Amino acid sequence: MSARLNAFGSPTMSKVFKHIIAAGKVLDDSTLPAATQELVKLRASQINGCGFCTDMHSKDAAAAGETSVRLNLVAAWREATVFTEAERAALELTEQGTRIADAAGGVTDEAWANAAKHYDEEQLAALVCAITLINAFNRANVLIQQPAGDYQPGQFA
Repeated sequence: MSARLNAFGSPTMSKVFKHIIAAGKVLDDSTLPAATQELVKLRASQINGCGFCTDMHSKDAAAAGETSVRLNLVAAWREATVFTEAERAALELTEQGTRIADAAGGVTDEAWANAAKHYDEEQLAALVCAITLINAFNRANVLIQQPAGDYQPGQFA
């Protein structure tokens, strides 16, 4: 399988991606835990069917020390006992923020309040930005059918 469009060869797409990547690097300096950020990116990517991002974020998380048990259970986080209450709140916010079209009211007040119990305002801002950015990448990669499987941890660092 090959991509419909060479994202790295397109001057327009590579410029846009560089800006999204730069926006994502701001989150590296936030106090939102890196593990939470990777779990959020992985879950949104699974929901959106983005193989490229699912491959990337599962490998990056593993390289950063995340366990295979937790990575394998992200898709079934509600039934899993391996996530903290804060991570569960972030995953719920991720699901609702990713599936906006599926919910008549968007993100529920309950999901927001639950996340706000675990994260301060700046961490919530970082969480919203992480969800937003990964959804942008997911959509672009799904549109162009970016192949998955060959990503190496840290490849775009």
